Amino acid sequence: MMKSRSISNMNDTSFADQAVTLKRELVRPRSMLVGGRWVAAQSGETFPTYNPSTGEQLSTLQSGNQQDINIAVAAARSAFEGHWRRVKALERQKLLIRLAELVDRHFDELNLLDSLDMGAPVGQTSPIYKRRSVGRVLYAVSSALQIKGETIQNALSGEFFSYTVKEPIGVVGAIIPWNGPLGMAIWKVAPALAAGCTIVLKPAEEASLSTLRLGELIGEAGFPDGVVNIITGYGHTAGAALSAHPDVDKVAFTGSTEVGQAIIRASAGNLKRLTLELGGKSPNIVFPDANMEQAIPAAAMAGFANSGQACIAGSRLYVHRSIFEEFAQAVAAFGQGLKIGDSLDPDTRIGPLVSERQLERVTGYMRVGTEEGARAISGGARITEGDLAKGYFVPPTVFTGVSDSMRIAREEIFGPVISAMPFDTEEEVVQRANATAYGLSAGVWTKDISRALRMSRLIRAGSVWLNCYAAIDAAVPFGGYKMSGHGREGGMMHLDNYLETKAVWMKEE
Repeated sequence: MMKSRSISNMNDTSFADQAVTLKRELVRPRSMLVGGRWVAAQSGETFPTYNPSTGEQLSTLQSGNQQDINIAVAAARSAFEGHWRRVKALERQKLLIRLAELVDRHFDELNLLDSLDMGAPVGQTSPIYKRRSVGRVLYAVSSALQIKGETIQNALSGEFFSYTVKEPIGVVGAIIPWNGPLGMAIWKVAPALAAGCTIVLKPAEEASLSTLRLGELIGEAGFPDGVVNIITGYGHTAGAALSAHPDVDKVAFTGSTEVGQAIIRASAGNLKRLTLELGGKSPNIVFPDANMEQAIPAAAMAGFANSGQACIAGSRLYVHRSIFEEFAQAVAAFGQGLKIGDSLDPDTRIGPLVSERQLERVTGYMRVGTEEGARAISGGARITEGDLAKGYFVPPTVFTGVSDSMRIAREEIFGPVISAMPFDTEEEVVQRANATAYGLSAGVWTKDISRALRMSRLIRAGSVWLNCYAAIDAAVPFGGYKMSGHGREGGMMHLDNYLETKAVWMKEE
């Protein structure tokens, strides 16, 4: 792989200076990574990527298609069969350690790329995002040496010895969303590399820049050519081609439930293995005995963090009727106190939505909520005045007067919109929390430990947070029930997604 140009001394300059340096780097057209070389799309077609804080074009990306996917998959297959599948775990671990060091060293520029490209506030995301991103690589480092089979006492007559071995599944197609590009890329790439697989990675067309920079760092870390390939392009062309490719052994996807269903259909040709982390409409339940000093800001940020662009967003806020009005007003007030602004402003708490299309989606849902009878006690419309008018900004919004049947309470909005609803009994709120097609996550706020544990058992969701929200770690499995997908990422279950189990029998003479 070729080595990249490095943007140096990022920690020694101001945010404004960093942005200028990055924009200078970004104006050049971006290539795709295939077989260790940075190449243009076979079609010669490109598409623009934009800064959602300003609406200005940032860069030009290659528009990969079926032909590019074919070439990338062939490169990944050649790398897997030629050498990579026989590389020992210790050597894979050494390469991953180098990658972790490079991600740590270059994190400021990676973080800024995501801020410029998809609008994540740079000041809010940096410490947590860095710890999580580097930590995911380091967890893969530790996992690489934990791959092992077992000897099995079989019941056959005679002298038969039986055991299992774990082998890499082969070529992985990884498709990631735009709402956390760097973290999602690492979340797919690191465990696949630890397991000994090769990868064709398709980032979201809205936010590909940090993934391409990660590809440069993977080359600097010393991974062999073709082990990681990155194809930029649209989901309906490059993504669809990758999902259906007959020489891809597994697809790991994070994104919408609708696209996940399409990937399931596309995978039928060769029955490829799937890990799908899909949509959510998470309930966040507050009982009257909750610690309000903790619950109010946490409930607000459960819905407003990353401008609500999170599959785990606590967008259905159920509050006991005895405290409902006061709590809903407090969450709305907290949201109104958050600074909305350019993603590169270190004081910004709420950045823009990722694109004009996403802006239209979110504002459309807010209009529908009002038409169905809900009332916005904060926010409720796009910002159309002042310095933010050219960007894709929506203020934190809290709706009351919401019923469970309304679209804003049933459908994933992916914007900073909370539907606040009162409840009366524990049994009632459990039923309402579970009355959804999704089952990704949930929050419960109460000082009653028995109630907390009971609620965690009754709520059908892959993650249940008790007196906290959005706690995620590489060592802990993450995934959903029902239409929120299947499979788990995190922990050793994550690594198992990229391994096959082979049973070996030997008859003793």
